[in-house]
This record gives sequence, structure tokens and C-alpha cells, in this order.
Amino acid sequence: MLKEKLHQLAVLGCVMCISGSVIIVIHAPQESPITSVQEIWAMATQPAFLLYLGSVIVLVVLLILYFAPRCGHTNVLVFTGICSLMGSLSVMSVKALGTALKLTFEGKNQLVYLETWFFMFIVATCVIIQMNYLNKALDTFNTAVVSPIYYVMFTSLTIIASVIMFKDWDGQNTGSIISELCGFIAVLCGTILLNSAKDSDRGSSFRGEHAPLSPTLSTGLFSGNRETLKHDEENELSPDDICLRKQEPY
Repeated sequence: MLKEKLHQLAVLGCVMCISGSVIIVIHAPQESPITSVQEIWAMATQPAFLLYLGSVIVLVVLLILYFAPRCGHTNVLVFTGICSLMGSLSVMSVKALGTALKLTFEGKNQLVYLETWFFMFIVATCVIIQMNYLNKALDTFNTAVVSPIYYVMFTSLTIIASVIMFKDWDGQNTGSIISELCGFIAVLCGTILLNSAKDSDRGSSFRGEHAPLSPTLSTGLFSGNRETLKHDEENELSPDDICLRKQEPY
């Protein structure tokens, strides 16, 4: 529909993304049924996830207060690291909030619990910080660099947070876990290839639009610029200086 031409690397990236996604879906763990938002709150307050939560908060504060003012505009990992860390918390909170709303629509009102509103506050806070620093990263660095790095870091941290909080891999065998990791690596590689192909296409079109001038045109422009500079120089001189220069032989 958009009449875009896919580079060979882009086609390979698409195939890898689709294949990796299919592998992940086939070997994905079964979710345990949740009957109340308080069950998710119990998962979120377990020691392992609290340790992860504390580590994320410390790293984000350190990145914002110390590293961002010093090397945020020279190192792409600073802004994308903040987005990825906050993004992993926002995904967990969105899953908790979505479950609460789903149960509410089914007739089990979860809005009466304080935990539901707390998850809503966490979602709003994390999304605001995440979007703020993602925009800073996109304004400072090339999109083809930011997108794959952000995708890899964000997805990896989200999987880690989900494994710690919901214990997704507890009931799975080793083969399924290895298959999921292989599918995840395939998706990451496909994403990097897609962005690399996009960046190379943009670079080639940029070079095509700015082809070097022919020798005749360059000579003409140089001669025209030389005459213009001479004319401007004469305009800056006084009338007496112009008369004296015209009398002098070249």
C-alpha cells in the first residue's frame, strides 16, 4: 500500500521477527488464573521482586541525576536505559491494572481496593518518565540506533521482571525455556537487521540526492562567486578608493 521497496536485509529481518515470534508463542508458559488484584499485590511484594524494584529505582535515580547531565547527550545507553528500566515496571503495572479492570467488568469490582489505584499511579508515573526520556533519546541520536537498543533492553528487562514477579518459568521444562530464548534472540536479530536496512536505505538516498557537481558547473559557480565577492568588496570601499583602484594597472 505504501509502495515501499524492502531491502534484502529488511526481508531477512521480517522473516526472523515472524519466526521468532511464532516460536515464542508456541512455547509460551500457561498463565495461572488470577481472581483478585490482591493476588497480584502479593506477587509484587515478594522479596525477589522487591529487590528488583529497589535495584531499578536506584539505577534510574543514578542515571537521571549523575549520568544524564554528564554523558546523556553522548552515550545512547543513558536515555534508553532509563526508558527500559521504567518500561519494565510499567508493563508489570499495566498487566496488574488490566487484570483488575477485566475482573471489574466481569462483575468482581476491584476498584474498591487501594492496590488498584496504586497500580494506576505507578503506570502513569512510569509512562511519563519513559516517554520523556525516549523523546530525548530520539532527539539526540539517530532513530536507527535508538530503536534496536531500546527494543533489546526494554524487552529483556520486561522478561526478567515477569519471570521474577509471575514466576512464568516455574512449570516449564528446560527445552521450552531454551526454545523461548532462541525465539527471543531471533526477534532481536531481526529487529536490528530491519533498522540497519532502513538506515542504509536512508544513507543511499541521501547520497543520491546530493551528488557531486560537474566540473563545468563547479567552475561556473566558482567564477560567479568570485565576481560576487569582488562586487561586494567594491561596494564596501569609498568612492575615492574605487577611483584609485581603477587607475592602478592590474
